[in-house]
This record gives sequence, structure tokens and C-alpha cells, in this order.
Amino acid sequence: MSQPYEEIFDGALTPRKTPGARHELICLRLHAVVKAGVADVLSTRLLAPRTQVRVAAATTLCPDLALVTAATNKLWLAAEIVSPDDHRPDTVVNRLWMIDPRYDNVEVYHASAYGLMLKGILAGREVLTENLLPEFALTISELFAAQNPA
Repeated sequence: MSQPYEEIFDGALTPRKTPGARHELICLRLHAVVKAGVADVLSTRLLAPRTQVRVAAATTLCPDLALVTAATNKLWLAAEIVSPDDHRPDTVVNRLWMIDPRYDNVEVYHASAYGLMLKGILAGREVLTENLLPEFALTISELFAAQNPA
């Protein structure tokens, strides 16, 4: 089981509670599929869940899933699984997947000149893909399935 952790936003320390069992199951599933999707992508590294990632001088995040460039360790995709008591979109990354177990959906955001822009909301049999990861594909219903992954 994971532990409580802390993130830093504009220099302010923000404590985070221990994620629940469903949160951790979804995180485990997501990591397994993304790991397979980035296996042959030499330019990208998948970090362990909630690895500290510095995104600005005074901001350090611990995303549920983080993809960084291999050359610079710069975060280019983060996925956050929404907790009932903490629904704060991160707006400092180029790509963001907001995974919401309350509604069994995934919101996909891309950076724009005006901040993050919603590209789509996926649910059910829809498939999450990422152009920068040609081997990655995840059916949303499989991510939220009740049983443990095989």
C-alpha cells in the first residue's frame, strides 16, 4: 500500500493523503499498459507512481503517472487519478490525463497558448491513445474493470 506524500506548488507544501484501493488498482493498470506502450520508445521514460517531478523552480509534482523525455527528464505527460477530496487539474504540463473513477472516464488535455485545452472525454469502449506513443492503446472500460489485472 502506498503512503501519504507531499507536493510543492509555488513554494507551498501541500500534503496528500494515502490513495485508496481503487485508485491504486487503476494506477497499476494504467502503468502496465503505458509501460508496454513505451517499451520501444527510446526518447521516453515512464516513472514510478508518484515520483517527484520538478516542473518549475518552486513546483514539484508527484503524478500518478509521469512520462519524461529520456534526454532531459522533462515531464511531457502526466496522468492524475482524481480523488474525491482533491480535484485540482495540473496546468504545468504539455499533456494531462485526468482519470476519474467517480464517473469511469478519462479527460484528455493538451497544452495550448491559453493553458490546457480539453481534447476529449473518453468512457466505456472508447480507446485512449497518444500520438507520441504509437504502441499505446487502452480501452477505458478495461482501466476501470472491477477485478485485478492478470
